[in-house]
Amino acid sequence: MAGRVLVAYGTKHGATAELAERIGTVLREQGVEADVLPAADVEDLSGYTAVVLGSGVYYGRWVRGATRFLKRWKGELERMPLWLFSSGPTGEGEAEELTAGWRFPKSIQPLLERLKPMDTALFKGKIDPERLGSLERAVVGKVKAPSGDYRDWKEVEGWAASIAGRVKGAER
Repeated sequence: MAGRVLVAYGTKHGATAELAERIGTVLREQGVEADVLPAADVEDLSGYTAVVLGSGVYYGRWVRGATRFLKRWKGELERMPLWLFSSGPTGEGEAEELTAGWRFPKSIQPLLERLKPMDTALFKGKIDPERLGSLERAVVGKVKAPSGDYRDWKEVEGWAASIAGRVKGAER
């Protein structure tokens, strides 16, 4: 698995991009070459030996760029190590409790079963009301999603370090 890792992401307001950047930073600090790019901007996977893909969850769905990435590159992703994460729930408590036990939207579950990721994670997210449009503010109010930054950076860094360990272990 030696080589470069792609950390790709789908984000709407930037919080998931920040998670992806932190993952890329940890990978590089652990001695793994890593690029961090918006999923919609990825044009080629040939230079990568593994992929980490994440997306914010809005209205129960991944961001379109991340979903399209999975569909576009599914053949390549079936043949390389893949890690996936979702970002979204806010509030006190465990992330999976806040999402009633799911890590990924149902719409992409069949594809995830086909791709068989090495590991998956669900990270808590961030809601900044100042960055939301009027429809988004209405939805956040209706579902009573707490505003604020609930991301657990130590959890994100630990998950990224475990990926680095797997990638580096495969280099030997």
